[in-house]
Amino acid sequence: MNIVTLTTDFGTKDYFVSATKAAIFSEVKDVQIFDISHHISPYNVTEAAYVLKNAYKSFPKGTIHLIGVDSELTPENKHLAMLFDGHFFIGADNGIFSLIINEKNTEKIVSINIHKNIITSFPILDVFVKIAGHISRNGELEIIGKEISSILELTNVNPVINILKSKIIGSIIYIDNYGNVITNITEKIFKDIGKSRTFNINAKTIEFKKIFNNYSEAINFNIKKENREEDGKKIALFNAAGYLELAIYKSNPLTVGSASTLFGLNYRDSVTILFD
Repeated sequence: MNIVTLTTDFGTKDYFVSATKAAIFSEVKDVQIFDISHHISPYNVTEAAYVLKNAYKSFPKGTIHLIGVDSELTPENKHLAMLFDGHFFIGADNGIFSLIINEKNTEKIVSINIHKNIITSFPILDVFVKIAGHISRNGELEIIGKEISSILELTNVNPVINILKSKIIGSIIYIDNYGNVITNITEKIFKDIGKSRTFNINAKTIEFKKIFNNYSEAINFNIKKENREEDGKKIALFNAAGYLELAIYKSNPLTVGSASTLFGLNYRDSVTILFD
C-alpha cells in the first residue's frame, strides 16, 4: 500500500483538490490519499511547513508528501524531491524544505528536471503526481532530478536572542482553527535560555507570567463553576508540537472570540519573553 499526503493552499471550494486526487489514483497503484490540510493561507510557506512538519511523523516511513503551496515553477522557485527521515517530500524550493528539516541531515535532495516534456500551470497535478508515481514504483530520485547539496534557507523565522540572554524575541507563525496563536519559540529554546528564571511574556498589550502544562490546568476546578474564572481565561503553554502557544480557554473565533481576535495578534506579530 502506497500512502500519499496533500498539503496545499487550494481550499475546498474549487476543483483543484479533487483533480489532484484523481491524478494520483491514475498514476499511483494501490494508494491511500490523506489530506493534511488544504486551508494553508495562500502562499504562506511558514504556515505550510509548521503544519506538515508536525504531521508527517505520524505517517509510516516511505510516505510521499506532496506540497502545493507557492509551487509555480520559476527560475527562483525550482522544484525539489527530498528523502528525509524516511519520508519523501515533493514541492518547491521556497523555504518550506529548510523549515521542515530544521538544520537536520537529509538522506537526499534532487532538483527535478523533467519539466521539458511538460507544459503546466498546475505543477502539483502535472509534475508532482508523476514524481510520486515514480517513487511509488521504487524509482530512484536521480532519475527525475540532479542531486543538490543546498536549498533556500529561511532564517527570518527563527527567534532572536539578545547578547545577555535575557530576552527572546519571537513571532507568530501560525493561527489554528480555534484562533490560538503559535509562536516560533520552542520549549527547548525557552529552557536553554531561561534556565528556570522568572519571566514575562509580552505580546502587544497582553502579558503572561506563567506557562501551563495544558489548557485545563489554568482552571481551578475546586471552585464552583458559576464562581470560577473560565470563559476568556488567557493561557500560555507549550503545545503538543513543542512551540509556545497563546490561547484562550475554550475559545471560538465565530462566537466568544479567540486569542488572535481578542489579543489583536496576527501572523508575524512580535512576542517577547523577558527573563529576570
